[in-house]
Amino acid sequence: MQQWARIAILGAMFVVAYLLILAWQKDYGNADTQPTPEAAVVTHEVSADLPNGQATAAVPSDVPQANIANQQQATDATAPVSQQLISVKTDLYHLWINPKGGDIVRVELLNHDKNKDSDQPFVLLESDPKRTYVSQSGLIGLNGPDSSRNGRPVYESEKTSYTLATDAKSSEEKDGKTIKVLNIPMVFKTADGIEIIKTFKFTEGDYPVVVTHKIVNRSASNWQGQMFGQIKRDASDDPGKSDQGIFTLGTFLGGAWGDPEDPYNKLKFSNFNDEKLNVDAKGGWVAIVQHYFVSAWVPGQLKLTQGNGQEYTAHLESRKSSDDMNIIGFTSPTINVPAGTVAEVDATFYAGPKIQSELKDLAVGLNQTVDYGWLWPIAKLLFIGLQFFHGIVGNWGWSIILLTILVKLILWPLSAKSYRSMAKMRVIAPEMQRMKEEFGEDRMRFSQEMMALYKREQVNPLSGCLPLLLQMPIFLALYWVLMESVELRHAPWILWIQDLSAMDPYFILPLLMGATMFIQQMLNPQPADPMQAKVFRIMPIIFTVFMLFFPSGLVLYWIVNNSITILQQSLINKSVEKEKANREVAN
Repeated sequence: MQQWARIAILGAMFVVAYLLILAWQKDYGNADTQPTPEAAVVTHEVSADLPNGQATAAVPSDVPQANIANQQQATDATAPVSQQLISVKTDLYHLWINPKGGDIVRVELLNHDKNKDSDQPFVLLESDPKRTYVSQSGLIGLNGPDSSRNGRPVYESEKTSYTLATDAKSSEEKDGKTIKVLNIPMVFKTADGIEIIKTFKFTEGDYPVVVTHKIVNRSASNWQGQMFGQIKRDASDDPGKSDQGIFTLGTFLGGAWGDPEDPYNKLKFSNFNDEKLNVDAKGGWVAIVQHYFVSAWVPGQLKLTQGNGQEYTAHLESRKSSDDMNIIGFTSPTINVPAGTVAEVDATFYAGPKIQSELKDLAVGLNQTVDYGWLWPIAKLLFIGLQFFHGIVGNWGWSIILLTILVKLILWPLSAKSYRSMAKMRVIAPEMQRMKEEFGEDRMRFSQEMMALYKREQVNPLSGCLPLLLQMPIFLALYWVLMESVELRHAPWILWIQDLSAMDPYFILPLLMGATMFIQQMLNPQPADPMQAKVFRIMPIIFTVFMLFFPSGLVLYWIVNNSITILQQSLINKSVEKEKANREVAN
């Protein structure tokens, strides 16, 4: 029976290793090993081409197709061509808008550095010869200017540079505070009296941008069209992934979408055509997800001249363009604007870090782009615990240590019973060896005597598996928390650990983890079988090598966990040995 207990413990340990390997392969196995191209410096000259370098002639695979019969083309653009991109700077990002189409062609996140050794902001969206990742929106359909023969409309704005801190002319109340709001209107007019005002609304302290299209129909006929919003990205590498020596780490890179009935779905770039998105949804969203960051469109409301704004049902879709760009977006229902009336249609665009609280408020399921895998309930609780302790100590490393102590305290009663059984196994090991020598040839007699001994000493040989089985889901869940939570990106602890989401550059923590694992094994009863004993002795070495390239925050958790286990097991071992000594004295 003892041999089977050892085999069970070994099996549990290898299950942990196997699940970790699966998690690693899921997140990192398909990572592109090509180096990330350096972002080109944004120029203020507006190219005569679309953001991805295509000519301005209408490209069917770029601008979505309207769902109405195109009986006539939209009125040709008459506005002069602007010479500069429109620069917008808030407290959170620096953003550029191309007047041609009113697309967002570059976003620099000011509160997130390019890497832990750089003071340059992280570039999320960009459009240059090396990389295309842009957000597009406009009006298509029967009279939509984005369906014009002359290509996309060119909007005019008062200025080419805006700063929220100085140019905001309005404010809102939020959580008892007055925050600044910057509205940037861009105007496009046609010769027949149609005026389209495309407004970008930026709010202090918020990443979401509300994009509104106001159609003012001063013509003599009905105007008809649809709003579209889409994200276009090439197949280039994920700049959010990190280089870990011989490993290049990066999590899921691809599309995602959701609605209230089906909150979160992932869609690989390779499946944008074969398993393409093609659904109608109210309260839905579309996004492109990468490590730590996300860009998303959330359809909003439609407001006609008479009546209040109402949430509309949008059509969500994905596709590949003719030049193999990955496009995911939405289109609104057909909007009819009779002569002499006005209509407004809007949507919200998010480009920034995957902050769960903000994404949750934006759309149902969007916060699940912080993908904690199949153990997300445990991972969510661990993250809440980390946030709580971080609010007290202000350091994510110490928060991990405090969280580990809390988890061990919660599991203490269950693990104590198991450790007590293991301690008794250690105490009766000499008796087990004696019985093996006496009844070794008679396996049935040896098994009977061994079971009688277990019953007399109240020992469960399988109980040694329990602590590891309890820790396994917590360990895996914490792995996903460290990998997916942008709050821990480049988070320092002490001394040489300046990024808890990256490996220990000097391998000190993995070596300490291996040492604590070895000490812990020495406190356990040693296997009687020589082969099992050898396997157990090399397990700390195997796990040390295995942990060399894992996040230092995860290794820190395992060190603290092992250290508390050593303390707990030592106390229980002494207690059991004292009980045995007292019984011997009494007898």
